[in-house]
Amino acid sequence: MASESRELAQRSAVDPEEEPSAEWGWHGGFPKGSLIAGWVVTVLMFVLLIGNHTGRTEDIWLIGTGVLMAAALVWQTLRKRNAWRR
Repeated sequence: MASESRELAQRSAVDPEEEPSAEWGWHGGFPKGSLIAGWVVTVLMFVLLIGNHTGRTEDIWLIGTGVLMAAALVWQTLRKRNAWRR
């Protein structure tokens, strides 16, 4: 009975020396928030195409950046979805 009440405390995987906030509070990321923010910024890149551009250089950079961001977000989503299979 005594051994059941003396469970060892779980140690976090984060070293408090490297991450001081791990001792006093929540320490983690925002996976859904990061994904939502990434898609919002990607859509905003394409919304920026609407305007009074005289040259097409800006459009090329906006489209290229938007496509790269969308590809990275899709790749990240697929990588997380298939992570349990490894």
